[in-house]
Amino acid sequence: MAEPSKFATLHNAKRVWAVASVHGEAARLEAIHDQIAEHFEPGDRLVYLGNYLGHGKDICATLDHLLGFRRLLLAQPGMLACHIVFLRGAQEEMWTKLMQIHLALGPAEVLEWMLDKGLEATLAAYGGNAAQGLACARDGAVELSRWTGELRGAMQSHPGHYNVMSALRHAALTHDGSLLFVNAGIEAARPLDTQGDRLWWGDGFDKITEPYSNFKRVIRGYDRKQRGVRFTDHTASLDGGCGFDGPLQAACFDRTGECLEQIEG
Repeated sequence: MAEPSKFATLHNAKRVWAVASVHGEAARLEAIHDQIAEHFEPGDRLVYLGNYLGHGKDICATLDHLLGFRRLLLAQPGMLACHIVFLRGAQEEMWTKLMQIHLALGPAEVLEWMLDKGLEATLAAYGGNAAQGLACARDGAVELSRWTGELRGAMQSHPGHYNVMSALRHAALTHDGSLLFVNAGIEAARPLDTQGDRLWWGDGFDKITEPYSNFKRVIRGYDRKQRGVRFTDHTASLDGGCGFDGPLQAACFDRTGECLEQIEG
């Protein structure tokens, strides 16, 4: 996977499958993949809406399933790597920031905040320990850099995991401008290229009451308020609570924004 630009464009998409936040629930992801495989058609595209890491206990297996299903789809005639998109979520953003935490002001406080948001499960998946990280934060930048270097090496030891993290996009859109896919939030008054971390930390999604930038529908995969799957005239929120004792949701949309099929695992 080459280093991506911030936004992915889905060309010639007949339909687009969107998978909500997984949060380390590998078995649920596998069940969703089995269902998508049965109904995937020529011209279909696939977008994962972020938050593969965090909360759940099968994070490494989750990334393995993402990579395995990608290989399966790419074996189909006409499928290209650009037809499958991985979005960045808050969990992936925190992991990225963790690798630079030795540069932060007050690294112990930053780490404690990230642990409260679900990072601890990802640390454990790659052999990390929260108490050790906090101790290194108190000992200074050198020790903290050594600790994060070990975590980076642990991820790199799992084939393909580091590649997924290096290929994350901020958002995805269809070439005709009809569908927009984001992780969690978007501020309606701002253009897409100025959204920044509002795409995974923002809460403006519920304020969309008319088409955003002429998109027929904006689809997201995570709702931090955990209100379940919700559709409006211009949006779709697919979070069923996966990672928080709820099912994993996915849906297939046509180019008009109509939801053709909704599945759960």
